[in-house]
Amino acid sequence: MLVVGALTCYIAALAIICQSTLHVRRVRPAVPAGLAWRTVSIRAFDSVRLDGWFVRPEVPTGNCAIVLHGIGDSRQGSAGYASMFLDQGYSVLLPDSRGHGSSGGELVTYGLREKYDVLNWARWLREQNCHALYGLGESLGGSVLIQAAALGSDFHAIVAECAFADLHAIAESRMQQIFPLTPWFLVPNVMTFAKVRYGLDLDQVSPIESMRRTSTPILLIHGLRDSRIPYWHSQALARANARSVLWLVPTAEHTGAYQAAPTEFRQRVLKWFAGR
Repeated sequence: MLVVGALTCYIAALAIICQSTLHVRRVRPAVPAGLAWRTVSIRAFDSVRLDGWFVRPEVPTGNCAIVLHGIGDSRQGSAGYASMFLDQGYSVLLPDSRGHGSSGGELVTYGLREKYDVLNWARWLREQNCHALYGLGESLGGSVLIQAAALGSDFHAIVAECAFADLHAIAESRMQQIFPLTPWFLVPNVMTFAKVRYGLDLDQVSPIESMRRTSTPILLIHGLRDSRIPYWHSQALARANARSVLWLVPTAEHTGAYQAAPTEFRQRVLKWFAGR
């Protein structure tokens, strides 16, 4: 009886952890002032509605940039990057990831489904006369962008800041931060629960494998003071692809490179895009 009770409690704990991992608190975006934002929507491969903002510069060049936010954020959190691209003639798309902001979908799948959403947005951008597509992803957005770039040649170049390389590793790291005595088998069991309960094979989420396969030029950025995703994740990603470039920012926290070194951030990102 004691064993049955312990097993029941353990399964309940797996369910709670899985629920909190796949569902995030939504941040509803409010339209920033100062730009002529256009609200746009598309349908994902599984009919989920995806929302975003799109804005064109005064003199479009045919270049377009998509900016992907991190987990628990919304497209409003990406709006600060828009002027950097608009000043150079890029049209800018800021989408809400599925399960975030005003987009549909209840589950965050860490790139398993999101990478196909990015490709659907890329298709939509080509219909808006975007002749050259570039991407900037922050945290989870960076990991999603890397996975999307490995599926084809949609992007001329991308930038990923503070991306995780391995879902198992970052999940274990987060669990250790919350529960220092977390057993080694907990994260694999949570992923098994997600597969049984939701049909999500999260073992397929592997940005580092995508790095090995992609031919898209990728600039990796990571703060050495990142307390959420250790910078070794970007180091591992860089080692997986000889064409990638890594910029480690000494004073930057998680996704804080722009705040820590705004001029250098702009120069590096724009130069990376301009050269491709």
